[in-house]
Amino acid sequence: MDKMQIWLVLSLTLLSAFMLLPLVYIFNHAFKPLHELFLFPPTFFVEQPTMQNFYELLSLTESAVLPVTRYMLNSLIVTVLSTIGMVVLGALCAYPLSKHEFPGRKLIFGGILLSLMVAVETMGIPRYVIVKHLGLMNTYAGHVLPLLALPVGVFLLKQFMDQVPNELLEAAKLDGASDFGVFRRIMLPLVTPAMATITILAFQTAWNNAETSALFMQSDAMKTLPFYITTLTANLANNVARQGAASAAALVMFIPNLLIFIASQRKVIATMAHSGIK
Repeated sequence: MDKMQIWLVLSLTLLSAFMLLPLVYIFNHAFKPLHELFLFPPTFFVEQPTMQNFYELLSLTESAVLPVTRYMLNSLIVTVLSTIGMVVLGALCAYPLSKHEFPGRKLIFGGILLSLMVAVETMGIPRYVIVKHLGLMNTYAGHVLPLLALPVGVFLLKQFMDQVPNELLEAAKLDGASDFGVFRRIMLPLVTPAMATITILAFQTAWNNAETSALFMQSDAMKTLPFYITTLTANLANNVARQGAASAAALVMFIPNLLIFIASQRKVIATMAHSGIK
């Protein structure tokens, strides 16, 4: 390598290390004892690591009707169902928008793009009215259905499918493949990188969502972990209590996002670097 390449590699390495600092901090913060959490000036690395924060997180619900594991189970069920639903519906919506000509196609796609600019908070009341009238309060469907529409997923998949040659699909149809067969056997394998990217976005949306628990779930047995975490330090008489449990809970919420990204990172890079067909 010449000097320019060496400097470029070193610069990118330093930049990567800098970008990893928040990850290092959140792991260290979760294992800090209470006195280190409130040190001034604050410390970046933990000096006396402890598991007490995690014990505190688990013990908070020992005297309650529901343990914290119930909230975790709800989050797991809702996240899996929502992620699968968002990816499948996104692909089913993007395919006809990309490869079929029908009246109003551009208008529908324009509406999807317009929805990207709508603040989620403005949809709270309409969503509540719809979920209530459908009888979905205190059900897993009340968690999942409001999350299924993922406009950014439809947009990304549609743009990725546009790069797949129409001639390839027509050749498959001439060989006797049905339209759904073309979609399942040809289109989906070609857009796998984009679907992996959508999976990450869908997972993060569902896993970090506390809105459905706050709006649609009156029973604590149906609420999820993100909502429970928001209650850890709420309405307390001081700002010190439960901070250790909150730091541990933040790590618990972060780890699944990290794992799903690591598992799909190559596909995400392929989404940005390649077209729909190689």
